[in-house]
Amino acid sequence: MPGRRYTLHSAEWIPFKIGQPKKQIVPKTVNQIQKTVVEPLKKFGSVFPSLNMAVKRREQALQDYRRLQAKVEKYEEKEKTGPVLAKLHQAREELRPVRDDFEAKNKQLLDEMPRFYNSRLDYFQPSFESLIRAQVVYYSEMHKIFGDLTQQLDQPGHPDEQRERENEAKLSELRALSIVADD
Repeated sequence: MPGRRYTLHSAEWIPFKIGQPKKQIVPKTVNQIQKTVVEPLKKFGSVFPSLNMAVKRREQALQDYRRLQAKVEKYEEKEKTGPVLAKLHQAREELRPVRDDFEAKNKQLLDEMPRFYNSRLDYFQPSFESLIRAQVVYYSEMHKIFGDLTQQLDQPGHPDEQRERENEAKLSELRALSIVADD
């Protein structure tokens, strides 16, 4: 039919009948991969912003700690007079909670980052196993369909010349489509 448009999912352009299982296997496989691989990847990826925020908070605490530590060192290098000693004492008092905050955030990251890194395999192993199972089912079904098609092509009563004419007719229909460029 010249000018007729076929979609990728329409089975009308296939010169043989594959049957209902073919129409169901691809969407079923795609759906299974979506549920078992893509969605867990998205969920796992959603953890990264919170980890990045924890690293940023630690970096901010480190900058505050270094700034106050430099202030303490500056007062320690000055002459030990009354006002300098008072400022040194005050700077040390300001430094103590900032140092404790930095050490707590640093310890938390040092504990959590290796656990997070090591948990990735436990998290993804079921997804990968499911992906492999989906591929096995898909390729098994495709192998079965290919076997059925091979049997259809090997049927007696269809000489090679007749098959060639049928194929040429189908190719002519495809060439007549508006989406095929003229060479």
